[in-house]
Amino acid sequence: MIQVCSRCGTRWNVRDRQRQVCPRCQGALMAPSAPPAPAAEWSGPQARSAAGEPPRLPPGYRWIAVRPGAPPPPRARRRPLGPTPRYAAIPRWGLVEHFDTADTSATQTRTGPSPSAVRTTLMVTVAVLGAAAAVHALRYLLLLINRTTLLNPVVAGAATWLGVALSVAAAFLVVGSIVLLTNWLIARRGAAYAYHGQTDPRDALRLRLGCLVPFVNLLFAPVYVLELAAVENRTSTIRRPVIVWWILWVLSTVVSVFSIATSFTTEPQAIADNTVVTTIAYLTALATVLVAYRVVAGFEQAPVARPVKRWVMVPDTDTSTDTSTGEAREPKGAPEAQVGNESGGPVESRGQDPAA
Repeated sequence: MIQVCSRCGTRWNVRDRQRQVCPRCQGALMAPSAPPAPAAEWSGPQARSAAGEPPRLPPGYRWIAVRPGAPPPPRARRRPLGPTPRYAAIPRWGLVEHFDTADTSATQTRTGPSPSAVRTTLMVTVAVLGAAAAVHALRYLLLLINRTTLLNPVVAGAATWLGVALSVAAAFLVVGSIVLLTNWLIARRGAAYAYHGQTDPRDALRLRLGCLVPFVNLLFAPVYVLELAAVENRTSTIRRPVIVWWILWVLSTVVSVFSIATSFTTEPQAIADNTVVTTIAYLTALATVLVAYRVVAGFEQAPVARPVKRWVMVPDTDTSTDTSTGEAREPKGAPEAQVGNESGGPVESRGQDPAA
């Protein structure tokens, strides 16, 4: 007896025992039948009738399209999903939102000197310059007295050496103030450009060369300060102090150079003239440091991260003036002002009781 697999089409000789499952692909076997005659199996197109009909298959057989080769692998069975998950409370693991906030502490961190250190150094420099100017003015007065009266050697020596000591201290403090202000300017520019998401177009080396090299700083240092004011939108309030400081700095430099050039004389009148010029040089340097302190204070009034402009709400009223009487008229549609300290308009609608 022959049984044909309905899935793979394999013919199995089951002999005298009927089977239900194909040993090859585990498909269902068709009903058993006797093996066909060899002539009928290989007859092919010659077995067609005159009407052109194809030969009929024995009962229990059907045509199945099977690809050549090994049978396809069995399909993988899906694993059971298990029971539906249940929660005693609403799960929060999928409802949390994390927002990446920008770290502004890095942009607000200043690597330069603190404002208090800058103010203290400038005030000490102003005090020493004032003392040096006073001592040189006293020295000029002693020179006038010495024309007719012989001075005590102790008084003359004290006036001379005290002036020298204050001159050396003033020179060191002026140089230290310039270095400190340069570091402050570099740090302030870096913080200002970083707040706007930019980098300073001038590197630290260029800023130091433009602020510390003598006679070169007279041209570049004020320009760097004006650029900082433009970045922070403070040009309208800082421009005038910066220009005054610029003029005083140039004047102080010229007077100081002239004072140093005429300090090597030995004639009494030339020494007196040099004392007057030195006093004026200290006074102009004192004024320059004071105006520089004002410029720094103008920048330090508000930090870099705080905007200079503040927007406030103003009432949108269109008051007009009567040309005949000169009195101001209220705009059309404006609510009537009530007498006393009461508000301008009622809260409740007319004809309704106020809420309890």
